[in-house]
Amino acid sequence: MALNNTYDARLVQQETAVGAGVQILLLALLGTAIGMGPAGWLTGLAFAIATWAVLSRALHRSRLRSFGAANRVTLGRATLVGGVTALVADSFESSPPVTVLVGLTAVALILDGVDGKVARRTGTSTALGARFDMEVDAFLILVLSVYVSTQLGPWVLLIGGMRYAFVGAARVLPWLNAPLPPSTARKTVAALQGVLLLLAGADLLPRVGNLGVVLLALVLLVWSFGRDVLWLWRTSRVREVSRAVEVGEVPAGSADEVLQAAAQAA
Repeated sequence: MALNNTYDARLVQQETAVGAGVQILLLALLGTAIGMGPAGWLTGLAFAIATWAVLSRALHRSRLRSFGAANRVTLGRATLVGGVTALVADSFESSPPVTVLVGLTAVALILDGVDGKVARRTGTSTALGARFDMEVDAFLILVLSVYVSTQLGPWVLLIGGMRYAFVGAARVLPWLNAPLPPSTARKTVAALQGVLLLLAGADLLPRVGNLGVVLLALVLLVWSFGRDVLWLWRTSRVREVSRAVEVGEVPAGSADEVLQAAAQAA
């Protein structure tokens, strides 16, 4: 039985290696087509190697017996994001074609909802798959923020850095790690970030229009994160008061109002 598990694990790891190979192939095609400089090449290679290493480690820990169709779609998106990352890095040395960057980003954004649908239809939804999807989305937003910031200013980096700031804060404030309820508003705001940043990056609008589009993205993101943080804080208060009542630290009668108010607010 152990031999079968090892064999399956190798098959899963082989898929991540193939994904890294495809990323490097895309990098070679881009480099040949547009004459990409050292910054683009090195950044693209670093992205491919890092993706392979992180994903391989995560797969080893999760012990998945099959990589799954949904993860293949996400890996394909990661390949496109790697190409976008290389182009953005190259933009600091030269001016890669905007149409190529926009095209790769647009396909990655279109495929964003495909992996989730595939996972649900095939019954292969996993925690690893959801996390993989989230990390690819977050990194694409970060890269697009870097690109747009060269046109509109460093404040745009707030959009790409907000999710990573939240993760960092959760290490200090454990209550931020609590699971959030499903939210259509949260998903909509997250999806709009890529679309709005891509619109600004395509430079189809005058500068004031691009500024307005990115400001809208930032306002929506601050509202979404603020809403979730407030919900998590209020929920943590409910749990704290409930525990205090259970151990007798707070009389039930005096805690009722706190519990009721916190529960309604959450």
